[in-house]
Amino acid sequence: MQTRPQGGPVNTTRTIDVHAHILAEDTIELWRKEAPKTAPRLTEIDADFGVLEVAGVPYRPFPRGGWDLERRLKDMDAAEVDVQVLSNTPQTFLYNLDASQTADASALQNDQIAKLVKERPDRFMGMATLPMQNPERAVAELRRAVRDLGLVGAQIGTHIEGKNLDDPGLAAFWAAVAELDAFIMIHPTKPAGGDRNKAYYLTNLIGNPLETTIAAASLAFGGVMERHPDLKILLVHGGGYVPYQYGRWTHGWEVRGEPKQFLKIDPEASVRRFYYDTITHGKPALEYLVSLMGASRVVLGSDYPYDMGNWELVREARALPIPEADRACILGGNAEALFRK
Repeated sequence: MQTRPQGGPVNTTRTIDVHAHILAEDTIELWRKEAPKTAPRLTEIDADFGVLEVAGVPYRPFPRGGWDLERRLKDMDAAEVDVQVLSNTPQTFLYNLDASQTADASALQNDQIAKLVKERPDRFMGMATLPMQNPERAVAELRRAVRDLGLVGAQIGTHIEGKNLDDPGLAAFWAAVAELDAFIMIHPTKPAGGDRNKAYYLTNLIGNPLETTIAAASLAFGGVMERHPDLKILLVHGGGYVPYQYGRWTHGWEVRGEPKQFLKIDPEASVRRFYYDTITHGKPALEYLVSLMGASRVVLGSDYPYDMGNWELVREARALPIPEADRACILGGNAEALFRK
């Protein structure tokens, strides 16, 4: 697909938004028929927003693009996004439920995402959600999603009901991810900080980047990235605080014994193995991220359809003061390479 930036030449690179969530209306309806005990409920407020209730917890506002495919496509066109890589809304991780319930809900969502990808391969790719509270079931569903459904990998939470991602119980999961060459997007869930982050929406403004940082540090210092150096893991929201504070990690590893427990070499090596999306909400921060990690490690991300997302992702990437080859990598080249089998 060709896109034409306003006032610029034709660009033949497909723009690929790797961080985009969905809970389509037909998925909700099917879920209510097949598993009414865990099914989300959607109440429309007006032409643009609704209230999504998951496991008895209401989330508002839930933008129409989250469930309405026609609105989503219009928004993609307006943002100059050619392709979205669809992932479940993080509210439907459901790691707190019985694993069999979560496994059923995950399979249903994965089937629906795969169905949409099959119907519109020109506009969508997809990733799975997994019952991570049961690693054996998570591995089985990841295999099915990648091998049978054609999904590129999976989105998982920054922790599994309080267990960090380097937990020994997840060792077989990470081995399977490496074997399948699956892409993994790590997304904040139930942020740390508790009562101190309740005011001013700090649970999101501070808590979400903190969650990503804890997850990345766990994978780095827990030795997961060192044991599996070819893992393809995306840290959303520009990597949280990782790109801006990893020097502290390196210093700590050099002068303290605790960080060396499972990590044989400088944590910078692990940090540079991650991928990062463009959601920084600031030109200097995005330019710094690209200059620090390199364009080959940065992909487009919008966090569609949520209000904390960024709809200028493509135009901001095109405006970066970097070589055209690097710009093409960020706009879609990196994603194409990551998902190529």
